[in-house]
Amino acid sequence: MHAFKYLRASSANDAAAAVAKNSEARYLAGGQSLVQAMKLRLSSPTDLIDLGAIKDLTGIKVDGSGVTIGAMTRHADVAGSADVKKAIPALAALAGMVGDRQVRNMGTLGGSLANSDPAADYPAAVLGLGATINTNKRKIAADDFFKGLFETALQPAELITSVTFPAAKRAAYVKFKNQASRFAIVGVFVADTGSGVRVAVTGAGPCAFRSKELEAALSKSFTVEAAAAVKVPDKGMNSDLHASAEYRAHLVTVMAKRAVQAALG
Repeated sequence: MHAFKYLRASSANDAAAAVAKNSEARYLAGGQSLVQAMKLRLSSPTDLIDLGAIKDLTGIKVDGSGVTIGAMTRHADVAGSADVKKAIPALAALAGMVGDRQVRNMGTLGGSLANSDPAADYPAAVLGLGATINTNKRKIAADDFFKGLFETALQPAELITSVTFPAAKRAAYVKFKNQASRFAIVGVFVADTGSGVRVAVTGAGPCAFRSKELEAALSKSFTVEAAAAVKVPDKGMNSDLHASAEYRAHLVTVMAKRAVQAALG
């Protein structure tokens, strides 16, 4: 790990100002990805701006339309929230599947989304529910946020402050996980919003994406049989020692079937 300077920010404005002054500075949220990358010297920020003391970035608020979660809210807090379990049960269930206990108690919603790991769980919920990512500068629709491998729509120094998840008529998330890391080899989030069906996939491509084929089929008939009939193309799918592109494409359909079954109860 290379040497760096450390600053514990007291407000979102202070954090953004510190990063804006130095293009090599990085925000530190839960540190579950960034610190590991620094240890391997895959990332070498000159300054770390710790967001852990900023109370305005934590918390869960529920209203009639959905749930707003602060960017620094831990996965374990989302998973254990009675309000989230009541408003969007699938979101609480997904948070409970993230990593292991240490990761869930240290990792944060905002950190996960800003990192945009291709196998992370939260991006599937954001896309599947059509969430809005709120930053210190603007609001970004889920469909505009994920751009590619570890790439998002965030601009330099832009800071995620919270995420607003609309409630769905019914939804579920299912993943085929790597037994060692618990990342998703393929994960599928299915949401029947009442006005349409959204199907988000993680682990299969460079970043989370929506499956138009599954959405079209499930919009006509929200059934396990409709999902099973869809053959997802493997073009652009990840292929590595864990699974080939063809196998991942197959898993998308399998996980979608299971997610629909779970959503139907």
